[in-house]
Amino acid sequence: MKISYNWLKTYIDTEVSLDEISAVLTNIGLEVEGVEKVGGAKEYLETVVVGKVLETQPHPNADKLKVTKIDLGDGQATQIVCGAPNVAAGQTVPVATIGTVFPGDFKIKKSKIRGEESFGMICSEVELGIGEDNSGILVLDDALTAGTPLSTIFVEEEDHLIEIGLTPNRADAMSHFGVARDLYAAFKAREINGSFTSYNVEAYPTTDFGANPIAIEVADTEAAPRYAGVYLKNVTVKESPDWLKNKLRTIGLSPINNIVDITNFILHDLGQPLHAFDADKIEGNKVTVKKLAEGTKFTTLDGVERSLKGHELMICNENAPMCIAGVFGGQDSGITENTTNVFLESAYFEPVTIRKGAKAHGLNTDASFRFERGIDPSITVDALKKAVMMLVELADAEIASNITDIYPTPIENFTFDLRLAKVKELLGVEIPEATIKTILAALDINILNENNGTLSIEVPAYRVDVQREVDIIEDILRIYGYDNIEIPSKFSFSYVPTTSIDPEKTEDFVARQLTAAGFNEAMNNSLTKKEYENVFYYPEGESVEMLNPLSTDLAVMRRTLLNGLLENVAFNVNRRNTNVKLFEFGKIYRKLNEVYEEQRCLGIVLSGNYTSESWTGNLRKASFADLKGLVQQLFVRLKIEITAEKAAHNDNYTDGIEIFNNEVSLGSIGIINKKLAKKIGISQEIYFAQLNWDAILTLANEQKLTYKEISKFPSSRRDLALLLDNTVKYEELYLAARSVKTNLLKDINLFDVYEGDKLPAGKKSYALSFMIQDENKTLSDQEIDGVMNKLIKVYQTQFNAELR
Repeated sequence: MKISYNWLKTYIDTEVSLDEISAVLTNIGLEVEGVEKVGGAKEYLETVVVGKVLETQPHPNADKLKVTKIDLGDGQATQIVCGAPNVAAGQTVPVATIGTVFPGDFKIKKSKIRGEESFGMICSEVELGIGEDNSGILVLDDALTAGTPLSTIFVEEEDHLIEIGLTPNRADAMSHFGVARDLYAAFKAREINGSFTSYNVEAYPTTDFGANPIAIEVADTEAAPRYAGVYLKNVTVKESPDWLKNKLRTIGLSPINNIVDITNFILHDLGQPLHAFDADKIEGNKVTVKKLAEGTKFTTLDGVERSLKGHELMICNENAPMCIAGVFGGQDSGITENTTNVFLESAYFEPVTIRKGAKAHGLNTDASFRFERGIDPSITVDALKKAVMMLVELADAEIASNITDIYPTPIENFTFDLRLAKVKELLGVEIPEATIKTILAALDINILNENNGTLSIEVPAYRVDVQREVDIIEDILRIYGYDNIEIPSKFSFSYVPTTSIDPEKTEDFVARQLTAAGFNEAMNNSLTKKEYENVFYYPEGESVEMLNPLSTDLAVMRRTLLNGLLENVAFNVNRRNTNVKLFEFGKIYRKLNEVYEEQRCLGIVLSGNYTSESWTGNLRKASFADLKGLVQQLFVRLKIEITAEKAAHNDNYTDGIEIFNNEVSLGSIGIINKKLAKKIGISQEIYFAQLNWDAILTLANEQKLTYKEISKFPSSRRDLALLLDNTVKYEELYLAARSVKTNLLKDINLFDVYEGDKLPAGKKSYALSFMIQDENKTLSDQEIDGVMNKLIKVYQTQFNAELR
């Protein structure tokens, strides 16, 4: 949000420097992101001087150009070619001399235009950066002396633009008045010198102006709890005075005309959006605030015809809609240069209704920004009065009606109890009771009652972020100052051991394991493109769609972590980083039988080379085995056993497996379908694993940490080379070995696989090692041979294995 320092000081008077004010604002939660000097004399106008047009002649080679002779105060006639339609002899004009550099690095040079030499440029308001009129050159006062630099003539008031990073909950600070009010509260609490002057509408006439010629009906009082309007006649639409235009320009707004500029001024001054209607265009002299049927057509001020969704609040005349309430005006009811009578609206609209209306049509205006966060319902009429007084002064308006204020159910302030002991408990420091009361008073919070250290308080309705005891305690700390809370040199606490694992620590542990293996963590949005339903292979009808998506790219909750991780791979590959190792912790979502489900998962993606080129070894392409081995290693570290592997039924994979712990699915590992990868823009092989993190945490909690002394007795290794059918998997051999009844077999490992022309057709060779040990004694050769004979018998019986 942009705040003018000079504007801010119309409410708060202090000798404190701008740097100190910025520091205080940041400390109370209104973080100052930058301060920029604006206004003053524009340096580039130093070489733009006053010129007197001595003569003009038609350009011999161009119908729309003129060759002029200009007196620049140096006693010579300088030739300048000009294309402005209004240039004429005898005028006093601004001339950019050779060497002038305008913003955007536009430099004035000696040139030839259609064969005629030109030694400068006669300028318009827009070219000089001092106005909006670009229809012709700027004609200056004839009393000005030729050769006078424009930097001495056009000197704007010097100001500073303060950029505040406003958080969504601070609706009360969405105006200069709101920021000043909060700043002064901090001043009072910190005993900083300064005074605060609130806005004043006491000068508003008390005359009875009669009934409003425009009848007002609020059909939906829930969506429009308060609606006020006033009628003004004989209004003169013209350019705003310089002081008003400069204020708007400072905060980045372009002046339009005095009527619109006043409504914009009030919005940024008090935080109350207003809307001005051309009263003569209100058919039937009636305004109705209501919702219209879905499909109703309405053309907004930008000329776009929109189809209403049915939940937008509309401001209508007797026959048609005129405005999307709190969001955007209509094309046929706005102020024009021919407007003479104005109906001025000020209202409080229910935030959710405005938010839905704005999002439904992709509109984000200054008004909707404030309405959808919650403005001050008590300021509605005061803002209207201040605007009317400005219209009387700056637009020659005549007040032609009393203010109509429809407010059937006033919005109540928030009331609850504040326990002083709770303040100390949460903040860890004792703030003096007198200081707390000073802060509450500075924040316009009334103390209704006090009883045994408990304050019954009333919080203004405009503080929509303060509705609970913890909220007010946070507000007290914010104004008291985070820096005033000393950090203790010692913390005392009682350690309570727990048998359950910490999910965050477990996640961090796994993340460190993956990082150590060369992977980087990715963080993708849970919202994704709806079109991915036609790209990825999902069961139909299970997607969770957004009712009011911010964009088409954020319309559906993701069904798998593969969406974002594939986009990450494509992003890297397209920038010639083809070796990608990424992981992501996140949730996936689906709707099954009208029940919404979410599941936390760990996604791992691997593509390109697994090892980098170095003098110690050669490049090696990543493989499915690399990713599977990495996943197995993670489960070993988490002490979770993979008891089964089955073929994965997932069309996103060309080939893949699903892994289990007993009957619990731990996730899947697969090779991404090449057609799918191509749709995302990737042509290289991609390996992906998605693990069920919720199930992993549950199983990890079931694992009890046990300790065992290292055996004093040696283990023995025996190897077997088996000739088998090539359909036999290592998993089957492993399970068969584990089925042998013995306590001496400690470990099994596959260390070689051979397939080649030296073996019979349809055969392959597996080389396995077995670790055999008794923890209580040294085994004899006969005992070791007994175990090996059992293993050989099992392999011969179950797999028709032959020893090599």
